Amino acid sequence: MKDTFVEKAANWDSPDKIKMTKIFLSEMLFHINPQSSWKALEIGAGTGLVGLNVEPLVGKVVMVDTSESMLEVLKQKLHDDSKVELLHGEIFKYKQQDIDFVFSAMAFHHLTDVEKAIQHLATITKPGAWVVVGDLVTEDGSFHSFELIPYCGFDTTVLSKQFVQAGFYVKLVKIYNVITRTIDEKTTNYEQFILIAKRL
Repeated sequence: MKDTFVEKAANWDSPDKIKMTKIFLSEMLFHINPQSSWKALEIGAGTGLVGLNVEPLVGKVVMVDTSESMLEVLKQKLHDDSKVELLHGEIFKYKQQDIDFVFSAMAFHHLTDVEKAIQHLATITKPGAWVVVGDLVTEDGSFHSFELIPYCGFDTTVLSKQFVQAGFYVKLVKIYNVITRTIDEKTTNYEQFILIAKRL
């Protein structure tokens, strides 16, 4: 798999990305109270902007990413890696059924097959485990006009059904943030949703 983040990794932690991360974290932690006994897993860990804020709240966190260059930046931030397990590859590489909490911020649109990934989550989570996904509502493709991605955002009704069919109860779906971008004098608003599901 080609690492499309090689040129971006070193400068990934921009003020805009840090701000976006803080908004997601605030929304997620308003609804979920991570426990010190939990084993968490992050899909699309990147440079750790989300995961390193969750790590102090849980017992262990598995940080998964398909970009080796992003994980290299993340490694440099780790002071005590005893609570962190890094996994290079897609979510399907993780096989154990021992996860209490899954979270993902702006990474689901990079998955090769979201429906299959959700079904896999059902096999690695414990009954009662929480899954939190933050991503874009369906957009016209202009958000990632600079690169080809598998999904230009999501229809949250369809995504919710995929979670239900995989054995989850969807507790909450809401728009929690709007990203505004102006390109060539055209201003576009991109809605970000949060979906919270519980494994039955």
